[in-house]
Amino acid sequence: MSLVNYSTREITCKIVYYGPGRSGKTTNLQYVHGSVPDERKGAMVSLATETDRTLFFDFLPLDLGSISGFRTRLQLYTVPGQVYYNATRKLVLRGADGVVFVADSQREQADENVESLRNLHENLLEQGFDVRELPLVLQYNKQDLPGVCTAEEMEDALNFRGVPSFSAAAVAGRGVFDTLRGISDLVLKSLSKRFRQEVEAGAAR
Repeated sequence: MSLVNYSTREITCKIVYYGPGRSGKTTNLQYVHGSVPDERKGAMVSLATETDRTLFFDFLPLDLGSISGFRTRLQLYTVPGQVYYNATRKLVLRGADGVVFVADSQREQADENVESLRNLHENLLEQGFDVRELPLVLQYNKQDLPGVCTAEEMEDALNFRGVPSFSAAAVAGRGVFDTLRGISDLVLKSLSKRFRQEVEAGAAR
């Protein structure tokens, strides 16, 4: 759930990068953090476990526009990819305004992608999210590697909701900001709709 700061006139939105282990979630965040000017971003924080870690940082994009005169600040989070850190995944998902599912395009990872996407939906439902309404985009990462599944094959396997999807090679930065813009647009539309409904409800009282 987004946080509204009336003193700074900022709305902070939480976007979670979800997906199987080593699919490229961390690489996405590191590329974004390295590309944003220092004066517009916070420090990247790493909460390490034995084999995986949760990363997060916040930044103020200048190209997202505003909602009712409020600037939009984004908080980007990753979740651990390993299944046995599911409790941490649930904790990170709490209060999310949007999710980027990062899939690994390597053929041997096909089952891992399906399992992780199923796990995402289970965790969202358990926390009371309406999975049909929550902004979600898919990223098909590692498309630069030889012999991987094509974007079309990834669509057939994973995109049963028909959400926006993006091909990527996150190590080189390809598709990283396209993905971020895609989820940011959906989150802003969702927030604008909610603000409108709240204003209308207030006027009706």
